[in-house]
Amino acid sequence: MGVDSIAARKPPPGAISAAAYTVASPGLRLRLNDLLIALLLGILEGLTEFLPISSTGHLLIAQHWLGPQSDLFNIVIQCGAILAVVLVFRERLAALALGWRRPEQLDYLLKLGLAFAITALVGLPVRLLGWELPETVAPVAIALIVGGVLMLAIERFLADRPARTAIGWNVAVWVGLAQVLAGVFPGTSRSAAAIFAAMLAGALARPAAAEFAFLVGIPTMFAAGAFALVEYAADPTAPREDWVALGVAFVAATVTGFAVVRWLMDWIKRHSFAPFAWYRIVLGAGLLLFLPY
Repeated sequence: MGVDSIAARKPPPGAISAAAYTVASPGLRLRLNDLLIALLLGILEGLTEFLPISSTGHLLIAQHWLGPQSDLFNIVIQCGAILAVVLVFRERLAALALGWRRPEQLDYLLKLGLAFAITALVGLPVRLLGWELPETVAPVAIALIVGGVLMLAIERFLADRPARTAIGWNVAVWVGLAQVLAGVFPGTSRSAAAIFAAMLAGALARPAAAEFAFLVGIPTMFAAGAFALVEYAADPTAPREDWVALGVAFVAATVTGFAVVRWLMDWIKRHSFAPFAWYRIVLGAGLLLFLPY
């Protein structure tokens, strides 16, 4: 074989040979798949964290098809969604931070603090003792259905009562306990439990109840995220996380959550939560019927 013939068969400088492409391509496809899955799960978390329909239930369905994720992944994307609340309520948070000496602002801050303290003081021992149901189909589906029925009942109970906007101390107590309840029963929905506890305890208007529930969720979820990071760092057997994929999911949850919270706060000024309640009931029944336990 001549030299010219051999030279003609050499790939140009910088080119990837067919053999190298064959080896690299599956890994590249796998990497793109991981990032796409992270993006989809982040969007799903942002869509469902604040609607009273249970992000846990939806992530359970998604991860049934896309593959399970670590507890750290799920908590970090929840923190991404909570960051959306910070951005949506940034003016309200600034007013609370800068005007805390004003009696009405201090009163609201103290009630947020009480709700968070109850969640932390009751919820941490519950978590450490392992008093929570597994995130499997049956408990999540039942929580979805029961929660949907309770939402309809509370909406009906409060329908003829004058709506209030003032947050009472009892509201703070019940919201704190409701957040613990949501942690024990996956599928309950933290936002649904907190909003409806606030509505029932104080006969609150939906926007006032939702705002308080979302604001108390900021320290609650960020504390849960920090706790998960500490657990991860202290566990030498913990699986390695794909931090790029986690970052993609975090950003997706933040952007999507921002849009959802703004839409929801406008929606509930004119509508009830009944459509979400019926959706929960249908979803829970679908989980029981079509997904393996």
